[in-house]
Amino acid sequence: MEEIIEQLREANEPVPVPLELPDEDLLVEIEEQLFIDIPFVFREFLLTVSDVVYGSLEPVTVTDPQSHTYLPDVAANAWDAGVDRSMIPICQDGDDYYLVEEDGTVVLWQADEELIAEETWESVWHWARDVWLES
Repeated sequence: MEEIIEQLREANEPVPVPLELPDEDLLVEIEEQLFIDIPFVFREFLLTVSDVVYGSLEPVTVTDPQSHTYLPDVAANAWDAGVDRSMIPICQDGDDYYLVEEDGTVVLWQADEELIAEETWESVWHWARDVWLES
C-alpha cells in the first residue's frame, strides 16, 4: 500500500485548483448520504490519495460537491444505470464503473452488458496499481 501511495504521489499532476483530502468526519457524512458503509480499504484510499490527479481515469472524490467526481453523485448515477446498490463506485470510465464490494474487492461493471466483468482486483490498492497507474 505504501509503495502504491508513493507512486501515486510521484505521478500526481499539477492542477490549477488542487483537490483536498477528506477527514474522517466528512467520510461519515458521505456514508450517511449514501446509506452505506465505506469499506475500510476504500476509506484509507479516500483519506490518503483522493486528491491525486493522474492519467485518463478520475477516481471519485468527496471534498467538492460541485465536482463531476463527487462520490454521492457518481454513486447515484451508477445505481440508476443498474449497478447493484451494495457496491460503491470508485471510478467511472465512460459508461462503465469500477466498483468496490463490501469486502473491499474491486470489480468492473460493464454498462453495455449490465454485468460484472470476470477480472477483479483484491483491493482498491491493487486496482490503483494495475489500472489507474496504467491509464
